[in-house]
Amino acid sequence: MTPSQFSFSSAFILAFMGLAFHRTHLLSALLCLEGMMLSLFIALSLWSLQLEMTTYSGAPMLLLAFSACEASAGLALLVATARTHGTDHLQNLNLLQC
Repeated sequence: MTPSQFSFSSAFILAFMGLAFHRTHLLSALLCLEGMMLSLFIALSLWSLQLEMTTYSGAPMLLLAFSACEASAGLALLVATARTHGTDHLQNLNLLQC
């Protein structure tokens, strides 16, 4: 395993572990998701550079565009839950309650 592969795989694993174990605030969950998406972006960019294929060069930009859409939807949900519930604690959110 090369050092670059180790760095982005460890960044992805650390973000995933942060998402799995530190689920107190919605904002921290969203930041962990963004860390996972950015590590995937770096991995896909390095993969297309190592293969030296121009056909895969658009895939990292597509992933980055979807990541930006996911971030904006997550922040909209954060604002909506903060306005309705008064906090962003994940324990206070109940999906079965209207």
